[in-house]
Amino acid sequence: MGVRSWWLMIAVGLGVLLNPLNSSMISVAIARLQNVYRLDFASVSWIIFSFYIASAIAQPVMGKASDLFGRKKIFLTGLVVAFAASLLAPLSPNFGWLIVFRIVQSIGTSMMVSVGMAVVRIHITEKQATALAVLSIFLSGAAAIGPFIGGVLIHGWDWPAIFFVNIPFVAASFLFAWRSIPNDEPPASARNMSIRKWLELIDAPGVLLFTAGLVALLVGLLSAKSSGLISFRYVIVGLVGLIILGAFVRHELKATSPFIPLRTFARHPAMTWVNIEFMIVNVLFYSIFFGLPSYLQMVRHVSEFHTGILMLSLGLCSLVASPIAGRWIDKSGPRPALLVSAILMTLGAVWIVTLNESSPVISVCLALAAFGISNGLNSVGMQAALFKSSPKEIIGVASGLFNTSRNLGAILSSLLTGLVMGDKFSFGGFRWLGVILTVIALSLVFMSWRRRKPGQWEELEFHK
Repeated sequence: MGVRSWWLMIAVGLGVLLNPLNSSMISVAIARLQNVYRLDFASVSWIIFSFYIASAIAQPVMGKASDLFGRKKIFLTGLVVAFAASLLAPLSPNFGWLIVFRIVQSIGTSMMVSVGMAVVRIHITEKQATALAVLSIFLSGAAAIGPFIGGVLIHGWDWPAIFFVNIPFVAASFLFAWRSIPNDEPPASARNMSIRKWLELIDAPGVLLFTAGLVALLVGLLSAKSSGLISFRYVIVGLVGLIILGAFVRHELKATSPFIPLRTFARHPAMTWVNIEFMIVNVLFYSIFFGLPSYLQMVRHVSEFHTGILMLSLGLCSLVASPIAGRWIDKSGPRPALLVSAILMTLGAVWIVTLNESSPVISVCLALAAFGISNGLNSVGMQAALFKSSPKEIIGVASGLFNTSRNLGAILSSLLTGLVMGDKFSFGGFRWLGVILTVIALSLVFMSWRRRKPGQWEELEFHK
């Protein structure tokens, strides 16, 4: 790659890393935010929910927007939005406003993730595989070291620092992107597009139904658990959420440009099962990713700094395992790697059940290492399984659904942790979480063991 291509890679990389960095740094800030705003654990979990719900919605919408309005414009706009959110979030007068700025931050960083890969694919024509590998390092590396960075920042400068740290990244990315990303003119059809046509293209009704239904369901479930009362009001809110989600499914089956193309799942069962497995994988991973820091800080009273250091064992194991997984999967296919990953997750979950309030630190590191290695195997293995199970003509749609499954898995993991813990993160609750994760991991082992070989789904459909 030439010098200009490397500057473009740096510009895009500094932008796309902001989403995984901010989604991971918050894991060591939960305990601090709970104390600052005097909230129960279920309520403070919305700092996680809000980010992933916004990402799940913004990434596909902004991907469509970039095709109409230009990728460079969307990328630069995302940087401006992320800058404003990172600057204003520490000034939030209450937790509600912090959630608002967290959502804005998620939208801004999602704009860059949505178009970053496309920018690299279009404008770097030499050694494109190398360029994409470098970009994946920005993404996975930021997620891996996020808890460590967050721990160091909170220990030295308190929780606002995890927002202010974005500003130099944003400034550098904006400067490089302005100069290195070529201008791309939107297609002629976009210049005269009406607002109604644009809303139809992004499936605005579907987005609204999905958001309203999911939020209402979460509010109903978490409020009941947090208060300890199953009141008529909470039941009604949860039921309304379910009804809205039912309306969402009905709308998506009829929409010409659906937000989540549900009919695609029905037509391609092998791809559907890959997405289901990936969602379960992320429920397991993010339950540990957000649960263990809270266990260390709230139960073991470990500082944010040392919590961040301990969490490095998860991130570093994940980074080391990924390239090894790539070579293994190239030779043997995804099934063996995914089976080993599921077994490691089971062992890690069982190990968590055996922890007590005075377990040696090495025990925590072993559990984190097991989940870190499994995450490295899954990050490559699930992607390979997706490519094997998805027809080439819908690979773009399949990739979008794959990212949606990741975000939904993260949301479900936060919901699971919030329901188990309720108003207070406790050692007993953490042990119960480990038991539930063990059961989920065992189901994943069974699914991986029973995984069909490529082509068997097609044979099954043909005989039907």
